[in-house]
Amino acid sequence: MVTSIESPSKISLEEFLLLPETKPASEYVEGQISQKAMPQGKHSTLQFEFPSVINRVGKPQKLAYAFPELRCTFGGRSLVPDIAVFEWPRIPLNSLGKIENRFEIAPDWTIEILSPEQSSSRVINKILFCLKNHTKLGWMIDPEEELVIVFKPQQEPEIKENEDILPVLDVLSDLQMSADDLFGLLSFDRP
Repeated sequence: MVTSIESPSKISLEEFLLLPETKPASEYVEGQISQKAMPQGKHSTLQFEFPSVINRVGKPQKLAYAFPELRCTFGGRSLVPDIAVFEWPRIPLNSLGKIENRFEIAPDWTIEILSPEQSSSRVINKILFCLKNHTKLGWMIDPEEELVIVFKPQQEPEIKENEDILPVLDVLSDLQMSADDLFGLLSFDRP
């Protein structure tokens, strides 16, 4: 569920970026501010575990890096994907080679994890906006249904489940994972 924050009038993106950060994060779309849903167990687990999987493949070879809850401001919006993946050469760095705080570009791969009671149409709209702004791949993960809807520029969305191999960025071709593998990250065996 996304909560709209009431404001007497629309504010500019620049004004929004001056506001203090909220928990959960707020996003800016067309003058309106909305707050993301508070992550619950499955969402939180996937949001922590999956970037670790991506980074074990992408970081050592300097291919890509996954950031959970990273504010990305581009195309007149300020969004906070659940997971934003950037190919290594596109990660914003300062003159000392250290990572920048502000990311003013779209991620190469945007990943959203559907929370209970969250509007799937709002999440899909967010992914489609990213694709229109040069994102190469979008996922909407539905932990309850255990499926992933995959979005690519100028292609019909695809539903991946069970043993279907999930598409990743070309630079991460060594990351072979099925939908079952992804949702296996939610398993916690008791001793």
